[in-house]
Amino acid sequence: MTTFGRALAQARSCPSFDTDDFYWLPTDPPYAEKRPVPQRLQLMSELFLSRPDWVLSGSLDGWGDPLIPCFDAVIFVTLEPEERMRRLAAREARRYGAAALQPGGREHAGHKAFMAWAARYDDSGFAGRCRARHEAWLSALPCPVVTVESTEPVEDMLRRVEHALTPRERISA
Repeated sequence: MTTFGRALAQARSCPSFDTDDFYWLPTDPPYAEKRPVPQRLQLMSELFLSRPDWVLSGSLDGWGDPLIPCFDAVIFVTLEPEERMRRLAAREARRYGAAALQPGGREHAGHKAFMAWAARYDDSGFAGRCRARHEAWLSALPCPVVTVESTEPVEDMLRRVEHALTPRERISA
C-alpha cells in the first residue's frame, strides 16, 4: 500500500502520508499504543489537509470519516491472501529483524498475534478490520473508487488510476 502511495505522490509531485504515522503513538517497540482519534485528526489537519494535493496511504475506516469530504478519489489496492501474508511476514522481518520474530525473540509474541490478526482480513465474519468492512465503507464514499491489484507493476497501476479518473481528478490526488 505505502509503496504505491509514494509512487502516486511522486507522479503527482505532492506529499505522501501514511495512516499508521497518525494512528500509532511513537513507542518502542512500535505499533503498541494507539493515538486518540481527535489527536490523529488534528495532526492530519496540521500536516496536510490544507494543502491542495496529497496522497494518504492506509486504512482510516472506522475513525477517519471526517476526512471523506477532502478526498478526490480513493484507490483500493487488493492482493491475494497468500501473497499479502508473505509480504507482511517479510516486512515484519525487515522491521524487527528475523531473530526477533523467532521463538524466544523480543517480538515473537507480538508478531504471532499480528500475523493471526492479519490472516483474518479475508474472513467476512471477522469483527475487526476486514475486506468486507472495507468494501462496505468504499461503496458508501461520494468520490470515485478505483481498484488495482498490487501484483501489477507500479507503472501499470499508475496508468490504470490516471485512466479511471476524470481530468479534474487527475489534477489533484
